[in-house]
Amino acid sequence: MIGIFDSGIGGLSVFKELVRLMPGEDYVYFSDSRNCPYGPKEAEFIKARSRQLTDFLIDKGADIIVVACNTATAAAIKDLRERYDLPFVGMEPAIKPAILHSQSGVVGVLATAGTLKGPLYLKTLATFKGDVEVIERIGEGLVEAVERADFDSPEVEGLLRSYIEPMLAEGADHIVLGCTHYPFLEDTIKKIVEDRARIVNPAPAVARQAKRLYTAKARHTDTPCCKFYSSAAFTEPVKDIARKLAASPCEFFDNTL
Repeated sequence: MIGIFDSGIGGLSVFKELVRLMPGEDYVYFSDSRNCPYGPKEAEFIKARSRQLTDFLIDKGADIIVVACNTATAAAIKDLRERYDLPFVGMEPAIKPAILHSQSGVVGVLATAGTLKGPLYLKTLATFKGDVEVIERIGEGLVEAVERADFDSPEVEGLLRSYIEPMLAEGADHIVLGCTHYPFLEDTIKKIVEDRARIVNPAPAVARQAKRLYTAKARHTDTPCCKFYSSAAFTEPVKDIARKLAASPCEFFDNTL
């Protein structure tokens, strides 16, 4: 069974890619929507909460854990790997491929505060940045919009424009989505960016890494199931999204943990 957790429903963007590569597996997903967003929270809180969610997913039968949250990866994945004897896959900073493929020498990063100050991001930036200019923006309000299943309202488009247009004006030819919630806004982002820059979504690469690590444990079943747990409550629009992304029947459990 593949376990996944995120501060909310953003990790469903990673779930989508996992199901595409491994449709015959059982999945258990935890959305910590009661504590969403993680971005402004202290690292120690995120570490402690990540341990709680990991214990929960292991108790449900997870053989591998995908930390489908950039902020939780930055704050907690090192601690989790040291504490638990099972594979963890985190959200690797997609800044590396953006820098390496940039032709203009300018790259934009849209992320949470927790991700931008995290050791993984800072280490990757220091290693690969070179002479490339990296423009960072904290996407305030975007996680909350996705949690409401608001992907394309005028308000959301306005927020996105305020973050992305300055990057494009400075010549950015790659826009890195540094939060798993942001791929749900990709259609609106494409509307803004048009052909001026490439949008970099790390979810497919994370799913490929999970598949590599999980192959030995794969237990393809004739009747795979996807179970979704929330520390708050799943709205009907969110349930509809999950059902569309899943390749098997779904069960939903509210107000857990």
